[in-house]
Amino acid sequence: MKHLQDTTKLHNDVTMPWLGLGVFKVEEGPGLVNAVKHAIRHGYRSIDTAAIYGNETSVGQAIHEAMQENGIAREELFITSKVWNADLGYESTLAAYQTSLDKLGLDYLDLYLIHWPVKGKYKEAWRALETLYREGRVRAIGVSNFQIHHLEDVMKDAEIKPMVNQVEFHPLLTQQDLLSFTKEHHIQLEAWSPLMQGQLLDNPVLTAIAAKYRKSVAQIILRWDLQHGVVTIPKSTKEHRINENADVFDFELSAEDMAQIDGLNQNLRVGPDPDNFDF
Repeated sequence: MKHLQDTTKLHNDVTMPWLGLGVFKVEEGPGLVNAVKHAIRHGYRSIDTAAIYGNETSVGQAIHEAMQENGIAREELFITSKVWNADLGYESTLAAYQTSLDKLGLDYLDLYLIHWPVKGKYKEAWRALETLYREGRVRAIGVSNFQIHHLEDVMKDAEIKPMVNQVEFHPLLTQQDLLSFTKEHHIQLEAWSPLMQGQLLDNPVLTAIAAKYRKSVAQIILRWDLQHGVVTIPKSTKEHRINENADVFDFELSAEDMAQIDGLNQNLRVGPDPDNFDF
């Protein structure tokens, strides 16, 4: 991991950038368009959205304008979206995928995920993702917020194993068992809310480590993700933060500091518990 466009190889040989831009709950409009365009101009190649975020149209506009203005080919970008809980089911997932494509104005997605493991529904949705993948309409498929038992349940009947599992992952929620399981099964773990929605920025352990490396707390956390082999998608609409979040490839945390950050774990979530959620 030497620079912003470095990638990890998924188990189907598709390459995915280690660092991307998340746009969780960012409203449609010029602010979002400008943020995505700035990120791409700065060197980001991965953009992560979802149907429920309600911003795929602005993300798509930004992608098209950025490609045109910067001479970037679609193949250079890695675009992710997710099917929402209300659309889980075979036919409804296929339809939801097409709706996302239409809103984004794209011919295909690089990664499509099941957003949450809704009991009794995610297996049919997974079957739809397998169809999309087999038909060449999406380059990689995966899940989000799946725990070990959800992954085992999917893989029991799946013809294609998930390539990615995107979960809440940060120093207060290290999910070591899940990380080990995904590595063992060659499923790429990806972190959402890596900065715990800003709640970690005053943590004394992290501020001390940040001072030592002359980096921000956010940069320390993102570097910690990367050194654990976890893809990460910090969200920001501020240009200086987008730039700062990308500036994590010129240093390496020591094993000692990695262990110290690991030790902060409290199994604490800012998002819903995948085993007990109601949407």
